[in-house]
Amino acid sequence: MPAVETLAPAVTRALDTLTDHVLREACDRGLKLATAESCTGGLMASLLTDVPGRSHAFERGFVTYTDEAKCELLGVPSEVLKIHGAVSQAAAVAMAQGALARSRADVSFAVTGYAEAAPDAPQEAGLVWFATARRNGETIVRRERFGDIGRAAFRLQCLETGMGMIRDRLA
Repeated sequence: MPAVETLAPAVTRALDTLTDHVLREACDRGLKLATAESCTGGLMASLLTDVPGRSHAFERGFVTYTDEAKCELLGVPSEVLKIHGAVSQAAAVAMAQGALARSRADVSFAVTGYAEAAPDAPQEAGLVWFATARRNGETIVRRERFGDIGRAAFRLQCLETGMGMIRDRLA
């Protein structure tokens, strides 16, 4: 039986193994994790709470799909969103730092992106910004361009990339 139960039909074996490793490392080190998600709609939080016996490493998650939610729940300055946009390096950093500030977590993960391009919009389908922050440490940012691969494939790519970033922050 895979470690990840609820999302098992969609989660690859590699992602399942990586999730198990991340949670084992967090548990072994006594570290708590938090997520701040937009385009993944809480799937990272779901993944981190799906491994029996290790989900206690997850402290809390914020699903902040709208600009208002990013500001209200994470304290993202509205100026950041007005100047840089919700899908930007600045927004991802503010989300990760806000998740740390508004939780008891030691490591936070944030993701914001466009799974699909809206008609007549300048946004690029598949553009995503990730950030991880560690209490009393720096915030690491990463940009990916997955292309117009569809919402489900986009979200799975986000989970794989994000879990790898969390693993690296725990190392």
